[in-house]
Amino acid sequence: EVQLVESGGGLVQPGGSLRLSCEAAGFPVSKYAMAWVRQAPGKGLAWLSAINGADGADGSTFYADSVKGRFTISRDNAKNTLYLQMNNLKPDDTAVYYCAKYPSSTYASGKFFDSRGQGTQVTVSP
Repeated sequence: EVQLVESGGGLVQPGGSLRLSCEAAGFPVSKYAMAWVRQAPGKGLAWLSAINGADGADGSTFYADSVKGRFTISRDNAKNTLYLQMNNLKPDDTAVYYCAKYPSSTYASGKFFDSRGQGTQVTVSP
């Protein structure tokens, strides 16, 4: 059974940093493309970043314009964990953050993911 458990959210001041973690179980994160998405209050789900699988793909990373240069996606295969390092956080970054798994090793724009975690709340406020 695929399980994704996010952690690391919290309250942070504008300009601050957080690192989110997503512990995966039931599959190796190295073999699948993974993503981070978020849902702000009153808004739909927004894709933020993805990373290709390391096995069978090139491990490339992809970012939405809204977070490019501020957020970094990474993966620790030994810990079977996905990360999102978030720097220079802004109030508009306030949202519930989810990690997600794609059904193959490669990401493509518009591709649907087949599993998603329960989310972790990030609040950016003075």
